[in-house]
Amino acid sequence: MNCDRCGETIDAGDEKSYNSETLCDDCYMDVLSPTRICDPWAVRHAKLSLDSEAGLTVVQQKIIKILTDTGGVEMSVLAANLDLKTKEVERNLAALRHMEKIKARPENGRKIFCLW
Repeated sequence: MNCDRCGETIDAGDEKSYNSETLCDDCYMDVLSPTRICDPWAVRHAKLSLDSEAGLTVVQQKIIKILTDTGGVEMSVLAANLDLKTKEVERNLAALRHMEKIKARPENGRKIFCLW
């Protein structure tokens, strides 16, 4: 059986049902708790609890390096360079945004992620 949203194969018994859709665990979590990039409480919490890059995940460190080297790129470029799904990159970007490590800027009608 496959997930109705992402198309990933779901093992029998691991499927989740939501609004007549059959979902994998990741898509089910996205439906129940969507990623919020602009979240003032998350920003406040992140600033109070993390003051250095030591607490960043490997993926987040790679994102920071790519943005440092390039000056800023679109999310699709990050996903391709990191070989990750867009949703996973989005979650990491949201966490980095909450820590005020990165931000987004409009450029020629596109959203470019860059260092804060």
